[in-house]
Amino acid sequence: MRVFVTGASGFIGSAVVAELLDAGHDVIGLARSDQSASAAQAAGAEVHRGALDDLDSLRSGAAAADGVIHTAYIHDFSRMQDAAGTDLLAIETLGSALEGSDRPMVITTGTALIKPGEVATEEDSADTGSHPRLKAEDAAKALARRGVRTSIVRPGASVHGEGDHGFVPVLIEIARTKGVSAYIGDGSNRWPAVHRLDAAHLYRLALEQAQAGSVFHAIADEGIATREIAEVIGRHLELPVVSIAPQDAAEHFGWIGMFFGVDAPASSALTQERLGWRPTHPGLIEDLERGHYFAQAARRVTV
Repeated sequence: MRVFVTGASGFIGSAVVAELLDAGHDVIGLARSDQSASAAQAAGAEVHRGALDDLDSLRSGAAAADGVIHTAYIHDFSRMQDAAGTDLLAIETLGSALEGSDRPMVITTGTALIKPGEVATEEDSADTGSHPRLKAEDAAKALARRGVRTSIVRPGASVHGEGDHGFVPVLIEIARTKGVSAYIGDGSNRWPAVHRLDAAHLYRLALEQAQAGSVFHAIADEGIATREIAEVIGRHLELPVVSIAPQDAAEHFGWIGMFFGVDAPASSALTQERLGWRPTHPGLIEDLERGHYFAQAARRVTV
């Protein structure tokens, strides 16, 4: 299969590209910059120049492919509405190029706000008013009714592994800066997690096997107490571990406080049953214990 991948040089997308190529697929990688183009080409992908807001490039890339995996997203938390709007328009544009063909398209959302306080499953519908990005799920379902074999992959709060530049590295940097490794309240709220290589495998299975309108959870750790994450960070940095009152979370953590305080466990039982997907790589705590997160954080501080 010839697969168009957005975010092909990103943390998750680059793993998806490798997974697809290893399985014998051909990959067209969307590249916004020369650096991204070089990375995609070095990985073995054909380069397609463009960006998420270049709708002509998205349309032509999808039209030339047998399927699409959309992992790109503008992670600017100061402009969440704008980022979500760009994502929504990109999905609609990619889907329009596949309309009526029954070609597969896999999009990305997340589990964090699907069912706060309870274990979210694949059968739980997103409240699209709870976060602007979740409107992408409505778009994917609409495209399924128009002859696109769409599926939705929802990763958890942490997609981890070497090279991660997401939430956990931010928490490590905050701990270094503040001199304490903190959690919010009693730290019993839970974060689900998955290794990037397990997530990449799920994207491929969804592309190859999913029925139109399917929802899958890229979840290996159903819910890790945030206090446990803070304790591992504190031990590796040799810092005290402390509780931050909920009303002080924004001041201590900044923008990530709203995410670190959410209780958002999620299950992948139905995904595993329906696709035969099995996470095989280290869980988040084991990955943290390996030390590479703290080595990469130290390199950023000293460079």
